[in-house]
Amino acid sequence: MNLGPFEIIVILVVVLVIFGPKNLPKLGAAFGKTVKNVREGMEGDDDEKKDENVEDVVETAEAPETVETEAPAEGDSVFCTKCGTANPADADFCKKCGAPLK
Repeated sequence: MNLGPFEIIVILVVVLVIFGPKNLPKLGAAFGKTVKNVREGMEGDDDEKKDENVEDVVETAEAPETVETEAPAEGDSVFCTKCGTANPADADFCKKCGAPLK
């Protein structure tokens, strides 16, 4: 796209006729803000992706926390190790997720 000075002048005259002289400063400011936001967005996405990847690696490198529960006494509830729902002590499967309790 080789635009010479004549083509640029024709484009500017058409824009002036379409939008009018009062709206050109508003149009220019809006266009400038849009270009600035697009540039910041493109640069920011790369930085955020790098930060997220580093956080993911750190989180997966750490050992997951395990919740140790005491063995329930007779008549107490049994908690599901998968979802944590309280179930009757004599239940074989979780009433919420269906995972085996014993």
